[in-house]
Amino acid sequence: MPRRHQLELLAPARDADIGIEAVNHGADAVYIGGPGFGARDKASNDVADIGRLAAHAHRFGAHVFVTLNTILRDDELEGARKLAWQLHDAGADALIVQDMGLLELDLPPIQLHASTQTDIRTPEKARFLQDVGFSQMVLARELDLGQIRAIAAQVQDAVLEFFVHGALCVAYSGQCFISHAVTGRSANRGSCSQECRQPYTVLDGHGRIVAHDKHVLSLKDNDQSANLAALVDAGIRSFKIEGRYKDMATVKNVTAHYRKLLDTLLEGRRDVQPASSGRCSFSFTPQPEQGYNRGGTDYFVQGRKIDIGAFDSPKHAGLPVGHVMKMDAESFELDTGDAAILLHNGDALTWWDQQGELQGVPVNTATPLPTAGSGHGTRWRIEPNQPPGVGTTALKDLRPGTAVNRNRDMGWERLLAKPSAERRIAVDLTLAQATVDGADGFELALKDADGHRASVRLAHPHEPARDAARAEAQLKDGLAKLGGTIFQARRVRLALAQPWFLPAGVLNALRRDGITALEATRAAAFERLPRAVPVEPPAPYPEDTLSYLANVYNARAAAFYARHGVKLVEAAYESHEALGDVSLMITKHCVRFSLSLCPKQAKGVTGVQGTVRAEPMTLVHEDLRYTLRFDCKPCEMHVVGAMQPHVLKTLNRQLKAEPVTFYRTRPAKAA
Repeated sequence: MPRRHQLELLAPARDADIGIEAVNHGADAVYIGGPGFGARDKASNDVADIGRLAAHAHRFGAHVFVTLNTILRDDELEGARKLAWQLHDAGADALIVQDMGLLELDLPPIQLHASTQTDIRTPEKARFLQDVGFSQMVLARELDLGQIRAIAAQVQDAVLEFFVHGALCVAYSGQCFISHAVTGRSANRGSCSQECRQPYTVLDGHGRIVAHDKHVLSLKDNDQSANLAALVDAGIRSFKIEGRYKDMATVKNVTAHYRKLLDTLLEGRRDVQPASSGRCSFSFTPQPEQGYNRGGTDYFVQGRKIDIGAFDSPKHAGLPVGHVMKMDAESFELDTGDAAILLHNGDALTWWDQQGELQGVPVNTATPLPTAGSGHGTRWRIEPNQPPGVGTTALKDLRPGTAVNRNRDMGWERLLAKPSAERRIAVDLTLAQATVDGADGFELALKDADGHRASVRLAHPHEPARDAARAEAQLKDGLAKLGGTIFQARRVRLALAQPWFLPAGVLNALRRDGITALEATRAAAFERLPRAVPVEPPAPYPEDTLSYLANVYNARAAAFYARHGVKLVEAAYESHEALGDVSLMITKHCVRFSLSLCPKQAKGVTGVQGTVRAEPMTLVHEDLRYTLRFDCKPCEMHVVGAMQPHVLKTLNRQLKAEPVTFYRTRPAKAA
């Protein structure tokens, strides 16, 4: 079936073990970093581990996509090319790519997916990427449903992918250079320092403080749980969960949550089907809010909203658990108000102090207090995990009446540390009597839910059973025992002249051989995703001039764009040619709008209309100052500034110590 008629749940994996559990919890595909060139430099994996993950995923018809999505220097291209071949040989199904220089190399016949770093916001760019050979592309998180539909109308062959859950980058992906400017760590090279999560003071054009020490560039976390059907209708087919740094419990939990939502959606539609095999059952009820999050937002999918920011704190505040009732020197009492809430040793509790800052403390011991009635009450004595002699006096602004949250639940973590899901493929089994090498015997035929078939035979005398009804039940029960396999018996049929007696050992051997044969049939039928063929003549790029925003960092990438009609190509910001004040971040998030200072918000308001203008503002953090410029026509904000001198000096010194070549010639020449 064409992939545009399949819905794919795409889960992240920090390592192969997490990836395997993502598959077990319902992922149709997993994306993971290889040993280098991935946009999460602390989530790398050996090729052998990726092969192990791919072998497991392929059993269910699921796929493994590997991130090769940093921009590359000239001296790194050959290493990236060799790695691509190694990943293909290990069983990876696709490479997630940002650098167009890779398309100029001798790559293996592996599918290419456009990374979020390629910043796909328009139908023209999406169509171009399809035409040059990308089979799947993740659209910008900032798009609304109408914009997604417009892209889907122009992209008929490539699969459209969209982030549905997890942390949000405030900038358009690939359009943020502030980390490199401040610390020398490039987001496009996999080492973002997350300057967007810092506190800033916002000044207006007259130098007056508009917001003081607020995390005005920090966003809530993405949650499209309520929009899945609308996204399907708009043309999205791959639903991506952010989080290659996330732990095992988080990936299990969020993957299971979206698996259940998508299964419910699929049950009511005939135009789409799941992208892999098997149904999942879980030993827990998924609760995405239990994992690290900053509150949820569906961002711009349903239009611009004012409450997308996590301005008070970029940290995880957790879920409400109660109020402080009283305190003493070494402990405090907490009333949960709900006997179903259990606190545990090792939990972490948080609260907001009087300055609006998030405070927190680990729990050393949590002791339920006796109640007048029977059963568990709602009062707990909490002894915080503080250094000896410090006690509760150091717990800033914690006092009776304070609302308390929990951002680490040890009971939840212990639950998800255990096996928590089973993924099984339905199979029908038919046992028939047969002749094997001229002797009496039996044949077991198997057919799975995907239509794969296998059969095995075994020579054994046809012995009449003493109790026919009991023998029939034993044969059916024995064949249905598929625990420890990826299959689940849907139907068991006996095509026998009579219920023959078969010893349990013989029946078990026949069943095991049948399952082995069926797995071999499935493995032989598994097909690698086909590599898309670029259109000829080469599709023209939508623009004929590219600035540093195009992230061209090597001569091969420059040659790629020249071959597609670009006349002038500037080098990437990381080449240090775009010095001075430039846009270090371009974002759909608008500080003016979030602070209710947008001219559009004042429209029609008596006494205000015409007095509010989108003049530049200033963003201040310690000794750093940036200008906020507002481009109201596309409704975007630019954070403008220069690279820090000491950072530039350090980086240039490193480049001299380790010489590398960059693409520096501005006029692009055809290869």
